[in-house]
Amino acid sequence: MALIENLSEQLLNCPVVEVASEWIDYNGHMNMAYYNVAFDQYGTDHLLDQLGLGLDYVRQTNASTFTLEQHVTYLRELKLGDPILITCQLLDYDSKRLHCFLNMYHADAGFLAATGEQLLMHVNLEIRRSSVLPNAAIDKLAAMMLRHQELAKPPQAGHVIGIQRK
Repeated sequence: MALIENLSEQLLNCPVVEVASEWIDYNGHMNMAYYNVAFDQYGTDHLLDQLGLGLDYVRQTNASTFTLEQHVTYLRELKLGDPILITCQLLDYDSKRLHCFLNMYHADAGFLAATGEQLLMHVNLEIRRSSVLPNAAIDKLAAMMLRHQELAKPPQAGHVIGIQRK
């Protein structure tokens, strides 16, 4: 797992997981839908836990985060049992929203397999409306932003879908 040692300490490294058999489609590789599953469960959820906004927070406060927008770019295929590592870079935040960028790497071979860009909003679940993030999360986001603002903006960030003409 040489890649893990070489990743910037500034990025939020999520736990390494393996591509599961139920994620494989009839083409013999990871189905496109499961890239979203992996980004969500092993990337975004890890980020929210680090910010104090995970499952315990949801149960205690009746507030959570909803995804407003998600863009996935598929760069290289992954196959059954491949170890994947997701990193998370905070691109921006405000009092209610956070904008993050996720990279999915093959943890052994080191190649970038996919990227995911996500916009999340904090929501009061009782009234199902946006609400201000708690101060503790804002403080953690501010500290994370200080570390991440030094990083280059990922080339896939802000991509617009379309057929590129030469």
